[in-house]
Amino acid sequence: MPYKKPKIEKIFYSIGEVAVMIGENQSLIRYWENQFDALKPHKNKKGTRLFTQEDIVTIKLIHHLVKERGLTIKGAQQKLKDNKEETINNFEIVKRLQDVRQQLIEIRDELED
Repeated sequence: MPYKKPKIEKIFYSIGEVAVMIGENQSLIRYWENQFDALKPHKNKKGTRLFTQEDIVTIKLIHHLVKERGLTIKGAQQKLKDNKEETINNFEIVKRLQDVRQQLIEIRDELED
């Protein structure tokens, strides 16, 4: 039986890795950390921010609310405070619809060729 290399999932991500994931600057993530109570990354003894998978989901949700939907910081804070679960569900639905749209565009482009 061939050897399968075990898949290693990271527990913590640096701020640089998170910034690349969402396509924004590290300074914006630090700003959001100060503005949103829902975003509290772990810090090691040196003060380096360590983001968990849950923190990354929160950052993507904030990015969606502020950058894609155009809410102000205050509006996004209120949205997360009032009904975070509903906001997460709406975000996931929008993400799935965007993926389906992208797949349909790719199929259309293949058919045109």
